[in-house]
Amino acid sequence: MAIFHFSVQVISRAAGRSAVSAAAYRAGERLHDERLDRDHDFRARSGVEHSEFMLPEGAPEQWRDRERLWNDVEAFEKRKDAQLAREVEFAIPREMTKAQGIELARDFVSAEFVDRGMIADLNVHWDIGADGHPKPHAHVMLTMREVGPDGFGQKVREWNDPENVERWRERWETHVNTRLAELDIDARIDHRSLADQGIDLEPQSKIGGPAHRMDAQGLEADRAELHREIARENGERIIADPGIALNAITHQQATFTKRDMAMFIHRHSDGQDQFNAAMRAVRGSPDLIALGKDGRGDERFTSREMIETEQRMGRAADWLAMDRSDGLSAATTYASRAAESGGLALGAEQEAALRHITDGRGLSLVLGYAGTGKSATLGVARDVWESAGLNVRGAALAGIAAEGLENGSGITSRTIASMEHGWAQGRDLLTARDVLVIDEAGMVGTRQMERVLSHAAEAGAKVVLVGDPQQLQSIEAGAAFRAIHERHGGVEITQVRRQHEGWQQDATRHLATGRTGEAIAAYADKGMMHQAETRADARSDLIERWDRERQADPDASRIILTHTNAEVRDLNEAARAAMRNAGELGDERQVKTERGDRLFASGDRIMFLRNERSLEVKNGTLGTIEKVSSEHMSVRTDGGRSVSFDIKDYRDFDHGYAATIHKAQGMTVARAHVLATPGMDRHGAYVAMSRHRDGLALHYGRDDFRDQSRLVRTLSRERRKDMANDYGKADPAREYAERRGITFGDRIAEIVRPIVEKARGMFDSFRPNIPPQQERDIFAGFQPKAEPPAQERAVQRQNDHDALPMRAGGVRGAVERYAKAFDAIQQTRAQGLDAMPHQREAFDRARDALEVIRPEGSSDLNSAFRNSPELIREAAEGRGQAAVRAMQLETEIRMDPFQRADRFVDGWQQLQRDHAELVRDGNFRGAKSAAQQMAGMAKSLERDAQLESVLGLRSRELGLEIGQQAGRSVSHDLASSIPFDHGRDISRGMSR
Repeated sequence: MAIFHFSVQVISRAAGRSAVSAAAYRAGERLHDERLDRDHDFRARSGVEHSEFMLPEGAPEQWRDRERLWNDVEAFEKRKDAQLAREVEFAIPREMTKAQGIELARDFVSAEFVDRGMIADLNVHWDIGADGHPKPHAHVMLTMREVGPDGFGQKVREWNDPENVERWRERWETHVNTRLAELDIDARIDHRSLADQGIDLEPQSKIGGPAHRMDAQGLEADRAELHREIARENGERIIADPGIALNAITHQQATFTKRDMAMFIHRHSDGQDQFNAAMRAVRGSPDLIALGKDGRGDERFTSREMIETEQRMGRAADWLAMDRSDGLSAATTYASRAAESGGLALGAEQEAALRHITDGRGLSLVLGYAGTGKSATLGVARDVWESAGLNVRGAALAGIAAEGLENGSGITSRTIASMEHGWAQGRDLLTARDVLVIDEAGMVGTRQMERVLSHAAEAGAKVVLVGDPQQLQSIEAGAAFRAIHERHGGVEITQVRRQHEGWQQDATRHLATGRTGEAIAAYADKGMMHQAETRADARSDLIERWDRERQADPDASRIILTHTNAEVRDLNEAARAAMRNAGELGDERQVKTERGDRLFASGDRIMFLRNERSLEVKNGTLGTIEKVSSEHMSVRTDGGRSVSFDIKDYRDFDHGYAATIHKAQGMTVARAHVLATPGMDRHGAYVAMSRHRDGLALHYGRDDFRDQSRLVRTLSRERRKDMANDYGKADPAREYAERRGITFGDRIAEIVRPIVEKARGMFDSFRPNIPPQQERDIFAGFQPKAEPPAQERAVQRQNDHDALPMRAGGVRGAVERYAKAFDAIQQTRAQGLDAMPHQREAFDRARDALEVIRPEGSSDLNSAFRNSPELIREAAEGRGQAAVRAMQLETEIRMDPFQRADRFVDGWQQLQRDHAELVRDGNFRGAKSAAQQMAGMAKSLERDAQLESVLGLRSRELGLEIGQQAGRSVSHDLASSIPFDHGRDISRGMSR
């Protein structure tokens, strides 16, 4: 599992250290120390995988020689207590390959240190630990003075600012997590302390090789002892409370493997015995949930907390999704016509989406392919909601996505993190008069989505989720948007409007549906795929084409996209050089940015890299510089606003000719230029190749992709995020729900009752028309039963007295007694005889005893026995645990309309398949029987209005088009959909 380690120290002569010696050790070389006149020989050192000097612009080339540089440093520093170098050490995720880890380190060092003017001596080590696992990490020795063509200058005091360390730690976290997401590696790091993360473990220090050797020789090293003491304490905590480990492991991943578990516990335990004890504790924890094997055959696990988070999210979504009012159909029609008169004509799918999100439900989902006009639809919806007196708010995971939502729809928007921060302070809380629109919802993780939906459900607000689960995946754990869409459905907008030509619209649909190869072939046929011998050649070809097209059509918007920050930096420099050579940039000024010194001029493209409300810019906002000095800058954003700021107050910006694909989701330009690299997948390819309106140029090198077929293979890779409950969907017997031990009955008071009690506003109008008896059936367990008459109470007291032995045995004993009586009657009837009086009496007493312990338990147990007759004999023979679980599941289904809906949909779909097969085989009598069963199911909805309301959200799964049941009941539409050849005469007889 990826770990966070990032330390900074100063190599000082006062501590008796030598910069030459330190450099030799880290590089595994022999270097001669001129000051001490001795050799430092560490050539026997193993594990050095990469060694490189990285010089800032203007540094003497002679300093690419390690021995020369550090001897010059030693000679320049005269004081006996001189600070010679700064060393930064950080751990590289072991989930990465060596090439990926080296590239990760190089990119970070270049952006954070070299670009600021430091010389960096980078050495990447890939040691193997005592456990046999790799321990990849990097050592970076940095110079501490200004560097110019003539050598060293003054020491840069800013580099000694203590705040730099925390800033570097944060940026390393962001850098690593972004790359892990790009590589589809399901791991994350966190720079925060364990306490700040809510993990009750002590942070451990790193033991270096010398300390290990000293300890092995019996010389107790203080640092090694401290490490073991902390590890020992953490191990004790894990053994005492295994939930600590599960909380930490699932902090940023929904599921994990045995290897992930072992690696974590190895790091947080001392010695083999404690490791084994901690592993046993975690493996035996009731909070560890086994999910089964994944597609690669690895057994996967999750935590009860993750399951509960997914459940809470599901419950909140279920309650939000219920009908609450008659909707705003009249206002919707008026707004649609007003938009059309204003020049905005919505398509049929957009109209359907508009009506869907402005109906009476508290939760609506819009799944739209890239460039289908989702924002335009939301803009019309905003008019509808505001005309009804509702307050409309927008949110997105990333700042640039929030800005795109606001620009495209007019909905005032902010990041979800900012919104949640306000809620935590008691500010800007949602109310029943709010509509919350979340754009790019596919990028929101499960925990964050659960918090938002739960708050909205408690407040009675309406939530609209908009996104595309096939675009970039969430960085945090889970795939919340996909899971909610699978459960509740929504409207899909598939008519692509962004691209102007029909074949490009088809290509975008191919990308959205996973047919990446067809999309690439279409662009190749039009001459828009460009192959070069190497990636460097491809980069040069891309810039040449970009510059040629830019000069031919200077008013057209365009962006260069690629996968990594390192490539973005190289492409930015090349694009800017082309602009400068064309004479289109003004006088250059050197500006100190957060990423180092940069040259900027009027006419330069710029990208803002931090959300700043006072400037109204987001992370990812693009613009063009109008005026620049070393202290001040004026920029016209692509949205048309003029932004001016002092650079000392805002330094988070860089050149904006190129951007990573992750920055581009939600972006629209006239032309896009894409440099493909091996880290891409189908999600990144979909985003990168759908940003343009007019044209696309995709470049790649043969050193990365041998031919177009290899390119297609890489850009077609599926890397969807998983949910813990994904692994239960394949189990038709619902054993997964039983195995996890988290039942609806256990959670209902915690989850549902607070929502019912607290939610107001739009919930007030939700009044399901349920017959009294059915309402009692559904909500048994929520409401106290009415006091029975005196005679019945006397009988009940006798039954209670008789049932005391059963109570002592608990529910399982009562179930086994009931099953034994039930089985005895069954066996008697199997012989053609009626049940004996003593058998009936025993059955009645067992039933009454079960009802005392579990109201309506006999009805639920009978349902379980009908579905699984083998449970009768098992329970009768004293093995009643499975029957108890099955009864509990039936209770959940009876009490939960959403689970009843699952059963109804499954049954309906099975009957549809059976009917089709019977007709195909010519068995019309059997087909008619299947149609009669379907008609009976449809008619049953007349007695269960709550179930019918929930099924209205799942029309498509029942074979009905969304909106088909408008103005009618689902029962009516289902009866009408039964095949005419066998179902017409039956459905006609149904009451309306």
